[in-house]
Amino acid sequence: MGRAARHHALNDLVARSFAAAGVPGRKEPVGLLRTNGKRPDGVTLVPWQKGKFLCWDVTVTCPLDESYIDRTTHEAGAAAEMAASRKVEKYIDLGARHIFEPVAVGLESLGIFNAPARHLLNDLGRKISLNSGKARETSFVYQRISILVHIIF
Repeated sequence: MGRAARHHALNDLVARSFAAAGVPGRKEPVGLLRTNGKRPDGVTLVPWQKGKFLCWDVTVTCPLDESYIDRTTHEAGAAAEMAASRKVEKYIDLGARHIFEPVAVGLESLGIFNAPARHLLNDLGRKISLNSGKARETSFVYQRISILVHIIF
C-alpha cells in the first residue's frame, strides 16, 4: 500500500469517528485557506467548541527518521510532537472561526499520539459513548488506530 493510500486510510478512520460521534464532517475541504490553496484533511460541519468548527490533519511519523532522531533518542513521542508542530504552523492562517488539531501518530509501540490528538480522541470517544451507550468507545478509537498503524505502516 502506498503512502497516500495509508494516509487516506488513517484520515478515513478519524472522519468515521466524527460521524460515529454524531458530528458531521467533510474530508479535504476546499476553500478554507484562500491565500495558499492548502487544505486540512477534514473539518466539522457544525461547531465543535465555543462556536468554532474543528479542522484536523493526520500524519504518521517514524522516530528513526533523520529529522527526528536527535530528540527521539531522549524523549518518547517526540517525533509525533514535532510533526504536530509543523502541521500547526502549516495551518496557522485558518482564522478565528476554526480550531485546528493535528493528529500525529508516531510509529513507536504501534502509535504514540501528540498531546492535542490524545485530547481530541478522548473527546471523540466520549461523544461516541454518549451516542452508542457503550462506555469503552474511547478505548475502541485508540485500538482501531493502533491496529491500522500496525497493519499498514
